[in-house]
Amino acid sequence: MIDWNALPDRGPSEAELSAVSAALRSPDPVERDERAYPRLVGWVPGLSEERRLALGDAMAARFADPEVQARTFAPLVLAAVVRVGPPRPGWLEAFARWYPAETDLRGHHPALGWLHAVAHGADLLAAFGQRPEVDPEPLAVLGAARLLAPTDHVFDAMEDDRLGHALALTLTRPELTERQAVGWLDAVDEVFATGAPGPVPAEVSNTLRTLRVVHLLALRGVRPRWGAPEVRALPHGAAVAGRIAAVLAVAAPYAG
Repeated sequence: MIDWNALPDRGPSEAELSAVSAALRSPDPVERDERAYPRLVGWVPGLSEERRLALGDAMAARFADPEVQARTFAPLVLAAVVRVGPPRPGWLEAFARWYPAETDLRGHHPALGWLHAVAHGADLLAAFGQRPEVDPEPLAVLGAARLLAPTDHVFDAMEDDRLGHALALTLTRPELTERQAVGWLDAVDEVFATGAPGPVPAEVSNTLRTLRVVHLLALRGVRPRWGAPEVRALPHGAAVAGRIAAVLAVAAPYAG
């Protein structure tokens, strides 16, 4: 049993770090979301390099956890770890295996609380997208793969905003060529072009709404964090917005 009031604000012992990390798997949303998660994220900047990497390894391993809440809260803590320093290559590989394959996309569960796989994964995508050691082009492709993965779940808790923000932020990387900045949309265009008349599949609805977010941010710029005064331009914003408009018109011609 963790005495949350006795935990230090910084410099946790190995036992304390291990106990709070374990609590991040808890099915109790208070224990997991309100206690373990903010405590771990608060500790991350003060951890030694060795301990930061060990925590990142532990979070990356959770992408294969059988418990959904363990899988979906791991990216939040791993994102905090990635923001502080260079990631291990294996972390991105584990994330890329999990993110488009996760089937439980519920935003909120009455007993488990917030799960938010798409939104929490988007935060990690954005963190990787800002690291100079990570190639941004495959990250945009990964975001498209998450959108296009077949599902019965229509985003209902602003997941489209979170993933749209992550994609736009990744597309601010200056080393991207214009072709690389729009290439991730080829897979979306292909899916839209092969659609059949009838009800719109959930993944298509999710993709349409997320692309509208990216289109807006491509034209207006994107803040690295909610509420931040800085607004970053996409180097190829006009090309991204134009390509998105053309892709949207395939599935939603009235929007063209």
